[in-house]
Amino acid sequence: MVQNVFAGKKIVIGVSGSIAAFKVAGWVSDLAKEEASVTVVMTASAAEFVTPLTFAALSGNDVHTGMFGRGQDDPMAHISLGRDADLILIAPATANIIAKLACGIADDLLTTTVLATRAKVLICPAMNSRMYSHPATQKNLKSLKGLGYSIIDPACGKMACKEEGEGRLPEWDGVKEQLAQWLSPRDFHGVKVMVTAGPTREPLDPARFLSNRSSGKMGYALAQAACRRGAQVLLISGPNSLTCPPGVTLLKIQTAREMYDAVLAHAANSSVIIKAAAVADYRPETVYEHKVKKEKITRELILERNPDILLELGKRKKAGQILVGFAAESTNLMEEGQRKFLSKNLDLIAVNDISGDSTGFEVESNQILVISASGAEMLPHTSKLHSADLLLDRVHLLLGKKS
Repeated sequence: MVQNVFAGKKIVIGVSGSIAAFKVAGWVSDLAKEEASVTVVMTASAAEFVTPLTFAALSGNDVHTGMFGRGQDDPMAHISLGRDADLILIAPATANIIAKLACGIADDLLTTTVLATRAKVLICPAMNSRMYSHPATQKNLKSLKGLGYSIIDPACGKMACKEEGEGRLPEWDGVKEQLAQWLSPRDFHGVKVMVTAGPTREPLDPARFLSNRSSGKMGYALAQAACRRGAQVLLISGPNSLTCPPGVTLLKIQTAREMYDAVLAHAANSSVIIKAAAVADYRPETVYEHKVKKEKITRELILERNPDILLELGKRKKAGQILVGFAAESTNLMEEGQRKFLSKNLDLIAVNDISGDSTGFEVESNQILVISASGAEMLPHTSKLHSADLLLDRVHLLLGKKS
């Protein structure tokens, strides 16, 4: 069962001498909040930008600053740090540290630790854009990739030196997601997963539409969790303000009929379909080309029914395909969930209680009632990302049975 992917993991963060070192303090703090065990190794020049005490306070662990530091409890730290690490992150990685690693030089604690480890190493370059684009630096980065190191390309923008270009430290969200993918089980490797998310908008005129309260957060969490676990994920999303998770293919739609067409176009190629979107049941019978003036708006709105996407998927379900539905309910969760589970030929249905303040629409947490052929189970109240992993655990079991 997947829990918080960072909890209990031993992560070594190597900090080299760059003004961007102050940003990494926030990274350390975030990983510590995620319950990771973070150990920071600093080069001598890094300590000129940020004090070791800062990283010690944020990580809750001693900071290593040299091979022969006074009072160091472990005289073989360069071996034990690399041996015990689940992964190593070097950020910011200067041109100097990149050159050393490319040449196999081990003349300080950080470079020695990296050479001694068999853990995955992620490098985040950060330097002046001219230094980054220099042929020597580019050659060294190519050499590191050939040696098995992973490189996250730097961001582009204005730097402390007032110049603009490539060389800024990458954004933490992307780096964190890369770490999460490394630490997650790859039990969905190669599985094609389609997820729908968000609301639909059914237009009345160019200024008005019918919609619902769905934020898309649960669907996006499912896409993110599946991608972390190795799946090839297609996310079909209604309108929202969320950022597509790294590695996920995003297809944006507006209306229920657009979602119907998109889902059915890709359904046959999907091993797992998770319908987490809150699709409008009805649309206006008449859509006006121009905005209707308020004095001309009638008191009656004639609606016509949208196609039931989940029902159609159930009718077309292939042998071995897993179909997961979602139901947003405020009463009779079990009864409504079981009815939809049976009537729509599902393998599993996740029932959201939308009557509370901490579950359902627009919030960061959820508590799902899962119904399958083997019975019903109430999952714990937790974050939507963790709920997604718990749901995917059940999907993985179903995949194993069908295969």
